[in-house]
Amino acid sequence: MSGTSLGRWLGQVGHGRKCGCGLWLCRGVETVTHTAVDGAYAPTADYAHAIEVSGAQRLLFVSGTMGLDPAGVAGATLDEQLTLLWDNLRAILAAADMTVDNVVRLTSYLRDVDYAQANAAARTRALGGRVIPTTAIVVQTLSPEWLVELEIVAAG
Repeated sequence: MSGTSLGRWLGQVGHGRKCGCGLWLCRGVETVTHTAVDGAYAPTADYAHAIEVSGAQRLLFVSGTMGLDPAGVAGATLDEQLTLLWDNLRAILAAADMTVDNVVRLTSYLRDVDYAQANAAARTRALGGRVIPTTAIVVQTLSPEWLVELEIVAAG
């Protein structure tokens, strides 16, 4: 492990099982979380500076996904949209035989800066506390009803 790496975990990508030693094991996919200890600011507890992925046979790039129900109607509140959004991402990942355990990168597009905390909390819950590189950007969405949109990369 490099000197800039503070954390290391092996992810059971797609399965979420732990071996007896407590490390996450996977189908040949290894992820190493890197945090710069010199020359950069420290990340907050809910994200990582970088994740190195090795041994992945597949990468899945997921388009921006919103908090819409199956009929395409946006949830009425931010919390409803965040719930729908993560349900939609789980369904998209499942179609590729992946789970949220496979997510290695996430970009959030928020209609309002005040949505950042709720978005981070929803992400932390959805990922079971696992930290990944993330970016949050405040934007004008294509529809005023869309409060948040997420774009992810998954590896398996």
